[in-house]
Amino acid sequence: MTARVLIVDDIPTNVRLLEARLSAEYYEVLTASSGREAIEICQAGKVDIVLLDVMMPQMDGFEVCQRLKADRQTHHIPVLMVTALDQPSDKLRGLEVGADDFLTKPVDDVQLMARVRSLVRLKTLTDELRSRAQTGQAIAIEDTWQAAASISTDGGRVLLVDDDARNAQRIAGYLGETAQVDVLSHPQDAALAVSGGEYELVLVSMGLNDIDPLRVCSQMRTAEQSRSLPIILIAEESDRPRVLRGLELGVNDFITRPVERNELQARVRTQLRRQRYAVALRESVSNTLALAVTDELTGLYNRRYFERHLGLMLAKSQDQEREMALMLVDMDYFKTVNDTHGHDVGDRVLREFSDRLRRNIRGIDLACRYGGEEFVVLMPDTEASPARLVAERVRAAVADRPFSGSNGADMNLTVSVGLALNDVAVDTPDTMLKRADVALYQAKRNGRNQVVAAMDHALTANQQAN
Repeated sequence: MTARVLIVDDIPTNVRLLEARLSAEYYEVLTASSGREAIEICQAGKVDIVLLDVMMPQMDGFEVCQRLKADRQTHHIPVLMVTALDQPSDKLRGLEVGADDFLTKPVDDVQLMARVRSLVRLKTLTDELRSRAQTGQAIAIEDTWQAAASISTDGGRVLLVDDDARNAQRIAGYLGETAQVDVLSHPQDAALAVSGGEYELVLVSMGLNDIDPLRVCSQMRTAEQSRSLPIILIAEESDRPRVLRGLELGVNDFITRPVERNELQARVRTQLRRQRYAVALRESVSNTLALAVTDELTGLYNRRYFERHLGLMLAKSQDQEREMALMLVDMDYFKTVNDTHGHDVGDRVLREFSDRLRRNIRGIDLACRYGGEEFVVLMPDTEASPARLVAERVRAAVADRPFSGSNGADMNLTVSVGLALNDVAVDTPDTMLKRADVALYQAKRNGRNQVVAAMDHALTANQQAN
């Protein structure tokens, strides 16, 4: 998996060394010699992951990372801090300002590539979800940014897989203040334990006795319910080759023994934050897909959805040589409602009309808000006679019962309806809509509160011409 990696370091020798290592693995490498330059490159949208040196003049790595994570344009870019500082407090500070991971100089090749691969996978997932949200509506990105900014990591549900009771008790104690930790002493049950979706993170000990810990991770990654669940390995220094293999299998992070309390808490918070952000993105995508095809006021499908669906259904009816009807409905004198009673009442009337429309069409019919007070109903497998019956039922549902106006006053409203049937041989969505629109216009000219079919209008026009 290739990616664009930005190396940020003010010492050219360090840059060349990291550049050579990453280029050998076919990563595309960009470089920056200052924090300000790094921020500008990231804001330009050219970066998948940042390798950030801590000790730099003018603006150190901690400040650079903090600024990147505070900017909605760049907060989703993973930051891997590379530092000569080896105190736990320095690592903790890096994670607290938003760093996704860190490496200590001199950089070990195995750790470098393992961390980069893991963070590139994270970036790929985030980019996919962001692009889907952006495709639907820009507001979705705004919502997910606000969600990311407000994410708390308190109360995380963590599963610890460890068959050594003493070690498990110590690790659980480290996390007890901020997370709910359940210990699983039978590792072979891990996949079943996480299948219910109640856990947000899994810690797996590499020191399991009767089962390969990577097998446990693989089983969780294979199951649909836990495929995106974050996993952290707790490993010995001698486990490094297997840790690398675990990262290739989809493990998200690892920590080596002896486990330092603050580092463990920071890594757990990082994974919980990522997980909750990913959940927020997925929910945003689902909501955005709904927003993209439905009308917010009425809950009916919108014009965009209708136009695409009409093309598909017309092509199907033509291929199968079946009838299809189109009904265009317009509320009569609706401007008077808004002018007399106000737009709030007008909106309420539109919602009420939409409910009556739904109740009076058939299950196979598709109702959409076409724009303003104009609605359209697509009726597949429908000939002229049943189409007219449905249209008359909709017209009567409006005319026979008043709507509520301002101050409880009743309003008697009506609709005009234009009907069109498809011509199996030559019709297009535009020609069908045009005929329905012409029929609707004729219904308005004839006095409103009536149904006119395109064939009726054509017959009348011919009679008048003769």
